[in-house]
Amino acid sequence: MWRIVLPGIAMIGVTYAFARFSFGLFLPNITQSINLSESNAGIVGSTAYIAYTLALLTSSYFIKRFGQLKVIQLSGLSAVMGLLGIGLSQNFFSLSLSTFIAGLGSGWASPAYSQVASTSLNEEDKDRGNTWINTGTSFGLILSGPIAILFTDHWRFAFILFAVISLVVLVWNSLRIPYQKSELQNENLISISTFNKAKFLLLSSFIAGFGSSIYWTFSRSFLKVEFNMSDYAGVIFWVVMGVTGAIGGLSGGVMNRAGLTLTYRLALLVMSISIISITIPSIYSVYSSGFLFGISYIFVTGLLIVWATRIFKLVPHVGVSLAFLALGVGQSVGSAAAGQLISMSSYSFVFMIYSLVCLTGLIIPVERKN
Repeated sequence: MWRIVLPGIAMIGVTYAFARFSFGLFLPNITQSINLSESNAGIVGSTAYIAYTLALLTSSYFIKRFGQLKVIQLSGLSAVMGLLGIGLSQNFFSLSLSTFIAGLGSGWASPAYSQVASTSLNEEDKDRGNTWINTGTSFGLILSGPIAILFTDHWRFAFILFAVISLVVLVWNSLRIPYQKSELQNENLISISTFNKAKFLLLSSFIAGFGSSIYWTFSRSFLKVEFNMSDYAGVIFWVVMGVTGAIGGLSGGVMNRAGLTLTYRLALLVMSISIISITIPSIYSVYSSGFLFGISYIFVTGLLIVWATRIFKLVPHVGVSLAFLALGVGQSVGSAAAGQLISMSSYSFVFMIYSLVCLTGLIIPVERKN
């Protein structure tokens, strides 16, 4: 299992943690260097989510047309090009284009790996394999933290280094992931029957994406602006999120014992608590917030993957594409809206609103048959 899972963890790490979420980690430095307003920062952050959404829309076709390996290679290539572009950006427009390119890879990677797990892992290893691969985001956060500490005042070099690491991961996956272009069952990603089958999954994914978006894009800026947190302390906060998020790899095992419904609702409740607790002016509360958010986000997304693959057993990449499409739409809308709301009110007030949004997901039924 690990021969497939380890390079998968690495690719998820570079396409999510580096190519999508590291923008939020370096946002205070990028804002100062390129003179971004909160509104523009929200727009730039949302471009990665928009790209993620568009990539998910094409992922099912690409996997069927070109096979799982080529789609994974395309994911890695977009991360390399986008990260390099971010490192070389000089203005709002070039930065937006680069974050868009970087965001594409994550939208292709997750569905492709769900297909890899389906075709390459034993039945008893599929749920564990999927949830462990999903923890790549956390391991990427752990690695990006020390890099941010070393290059706090040289964020461009950090992104170029991210691009080099992404290239190495791309080569590793090319050597380890099997090429398999099988005859997949036809399942239209955009159809009434498909949406009806996954309606609760889609709504849950959208809420989780919208609610979490403010944390990924603005948590570091919030801590710097409201609490005057140092760059070093802010990066440690980011690493805490990554370290605890790695625990999310256990979500498959926890779900098998407690059930999908209970595990999902508890994870969403913890995410809501983490988002509101960051607004409490206490160092203990802030780091507890990062601790809880890291665990809950990876748990929630891992459970969405398992939920999706159980609904679409014959075409798991379709289910994961749909779930992460809704997640990406939620994050895209949420990031842009957060930037606008913060500019009109305050960080603390908007974080509280987004915490309440997460709570609305608790009333959505999780189909017991899954």
